[in-house]
Amino acid sequence: MTATPSDRFDMIRLARSEGIGPINFPRFLACYGSAAAAIEAIPERMRRAGRDGPSHIPSRAEIEDEIAGTERLGGRMLVLGDADYPLLLAHIVDPPPVLSVLGDVALASRRGVAIVGARHPSAAGLSLAESLGRECAAAGLCVMSGLALGIDAAAHRGAIETGATVAAIGGGADSIYPAQNRDLQALIAARGCIVTEAPLGTVPTARHFPRRNRLIAGMTLGTLIIEAAERSGTLITARLALEYGRDLFAVPGSPLDARSRGGNRLLRDGAILTETAEDILAELPESLPPAFVPPWVRPEGFAEAKSAWNGAGRLGAHAVATVRSLLSPVPVPVDAIVSRCQFSVSAVMAALSELELGGHAAFVPGGRVMARADGRNSPVTGTPQGIPEET
Repeated sequence: MTATPSDRFDMIRLARSEGIGPINFPRFLACYGSAAAAIEAIPERMRRAGRDGPSHIPSRAEIEDEIAGTERLGGRMLVLGDADYPLLLAHIVDPPPVLSVLGDVALASRRGVAIVGARHPSAAGLSLAESLGRECAAAGLCVMSGLALGIDAAAHRGAIETGATVAAIGGGADSIYPAQNRDLQALIAARGCIVTEAPLGTVPTARHFPRRNRLIAGMTLGTLIIEAAERSGTLITARLALEYGRDLFAVPGSPLDARSRGGNRLLRDGAILTETAEDILAELPESLPPAFVPPWVRPEGFAEAKSAWNGAGRLGAHAVATVRSLLSPVPVPVDAIVSRCQFSVSAVMAALSELELGGHAAFVPGGRVMARADGRNSPVTGTPQGIPEET
């Protein structure tokens, strides 16, 4: 089933609705058969989930403004299931329902490697990031990173000299962050690609960067870490790469330099020691997986979703309460919840969906879930407010 322009519009509107994050989006589509029907169902689903007050569902005018604003920037919006949606990103456990892209989005579906690291690297680390970016791009890989100061920016600069680069950003497509990378961001938009899941007008804050990091890890076959402290946002990208089944590379560093401790620990834990571009090229898979087919375009997808949701309904409030009691402010894999209760994976997922709608749970990058003490969801991505994250 190919989505019509009307279908795609409604999908964007659904994705921007409160309580509809990357986990609930496909479940709602598959269960209700269309985005329009799913939008109509949101208020009742929230009421059943115990959510008081009106839910935020963007108006058609709001979505029209976002689409038009993105097009004025020279970009466009993609929905999960589009033929040119980034190939590998569609295969992760929590793919963004909607992306805004500037530039050549086909680059985001090429064989690629992420190069990420410290915002305040050593001179040697900065030089290595730029040279590895240049060499990997010259060898045909698309180099992807997060457009942050330091290692990220150096990798982008090196790659754009000899080939392709893609930048995932935390803010809207119209945001310039950090300001020092304004010219580099413009260059990537013109000669590479900028990707974001945040709505137009979003100013990046700490809570947006874990989502940005999942784009970086999800779009690539492997992630290279160059200089990362032990408590660094870079290590979130490393963890996500492993959770998504991608290769993890790290450059060794001096034990006397705190900026090397995170990378050195990754090496002790099994990351691939990397000194040259050849080390990366020798390990990355030669082929890419087939295109992802969303459940809502497969007939069996409707049956799967309806069965799961109906099963949760039969379990009743006790099951939802049991699952909620197992959540805490510390994100855990869904499997950890399943292992501690007597319910099936599908029933637990349905219960978690109800809790997310009710503002009591939030899914975080990597398919993990946590309790929400404030009872609020982000209307954009369901991201917990105030996650500490190094940009």
